[in-house]
Amino acid sequence: MEAAITLRVDGRPHSLTLDARTTLLDALRDHLGNFSPKKGCDHGQCGACTVLLDGRRVTTCLLLAAQADGCEVVTAAGLTGEDGEPHPMQRAFLDRDGFQCGYCTPGQICSAVGMLAEARQGHPSHASPDVGKPPELTDEEIRERMSANLCRCGAYPSIVAAIREVAP
Repeated sequence: MEAAITLRVDGRPHSLTLDARTTLLDALRDHLGNFSPKKGCDHGQCGACTVLLDGRRVTTCLLLAAQADGCEVVTAAGLTGEDGEPHPMQRAFLDRDGFQCGYCTPGQICSAVGMLAEARQGHPSHASPDVGKPPELTDEEIRERMSANLCRCGAYPSIVAAIREVAP
């Protein structure tokens, strides 16, 4: 069975007809040639495929493309400004050496941007001491909120430093 869908990916509209079982990750990579989200575990456990879907972070390997019909998808590549300037989170990752091999970096950056939006909206995490107050983005809070994104190289201290640099 096929599904006809429309997506807006990194500011560009796309109409696709796909097998209804196609994941958003496979639609992005195999059908649109967008290789920013990486295929890591294909089980939603590593975060390498994280993008922003209508402003919220999602793991694209667990989401069917048909479920994203009509949505805005922003990958790490789409965060770069029209003038070619890096997004503040991309710049912080570069300045703070928030990557080593770079494989997880696009997912880490999208997750960090989404995580900061969640924190600004007052969403608590497991590490939040008081769910009734806006969370303070301590290192512990950042690590908890980013725990769905794995880095096999162990660049976590630099990733936390990059996020802290951008955090309000």
